[in-house]
Amino acid sequence: MKNYLAVDLGATSGRTVLATYDGERVDMQVWTRFENPQIPMTGHVFWDLPHLFNEILKALKKVAEAGLVLESIGIDTWGCDFAFFGKQGQLMGMPFCYRDPHTDGAIEEFTRVHMNAEALYHKTGIQFMPFNSLFQLDTMRRTGITALKAADKVMFIPDALSYLLTGKCVCEYTVASTSQLVNAETGDLDEGLLHFVGLSRKQFGKMTQPGTVIGTLTEQIQQVTGVGAIPVVAVAGHDTASAVASVPTADANFAYLSCGTWSLFGTELDEPIVNEISKAFNVTNEG
Repeated sequence: MKNYLAVDLGATSGRTVLATYDGERVDMQVWTRFENPQIPMTGHVFWDLPHLFNEILKALKKVAEAGLVLESIGIDTWGCDFAFFGKQGQLMGMPFCYRDPHTDGAIEEFTRVHMNAEALYHKTGIQFMPFNSLFQLDTMRRTGITALKAADKVMFIPDALSYLLTGKCVCEYTVASTSQLVNAETGDLDEGLLHFVGLSRKQFGKMTQPGTVIGTLTEQIQQVTGVGAIPVVAVAGHDTASAVASVPTADANFAYLSCGTWSLFGTELDEPIVNEISKAFNVTNEG
């Protein structure tokens, strides 16, 4: 019998799930539940990342108290948002929430100054939404956000939480693909787009595919929680990607409807569709 802990964070609430595999069947038990409130403060809207991290620690303490041994831990979250870290590994402020209105008009500003919408769509294949990471970062650059200027590392939310658990920095592909920073042809962050927002590729971790072991819990986390050196694995870090991966079908031709804070309707493809028709309908290609 093997035990795994899944951390599933949505834009209003979170939960941890204990999955048990006996070689044939996976049984799942909701382990903990908690709120994920958006914090209105100083005219902006933020996420309380330390709160989410502490809830993960609580779940691990409960694992230790139950005398269970975990094979691994995986984390998925909503897309687009990110956190800044300093050279000593410290979190540099609370991450902005994608619902912060400071990105109102951000698409128009970016496409006016840096790159027209057609060229941007053909580079990334991602639909235009003002809270995409690209437009969030450009807004922060224009408004002089201190954390952006001083950041040593930039991580999307699931990667940031994995970093706090392991000390290892990665850039998981599926959540990165929501950002409108990934080049549709190369599958990596586009250095030209990063340059527009004042960042460089070296500030992000290595592009990592789901199923990759990021690292094990640090000694500090092991001591605080009472668990051992458990591996943290990069799952499909975007929650929709994890949901689609779990669709129970062997048929390659299917559609999915994933409902959360909003609904996503689509299908799985071997490669992105990026053309004039997909752009006209604002179709998105996410990992």
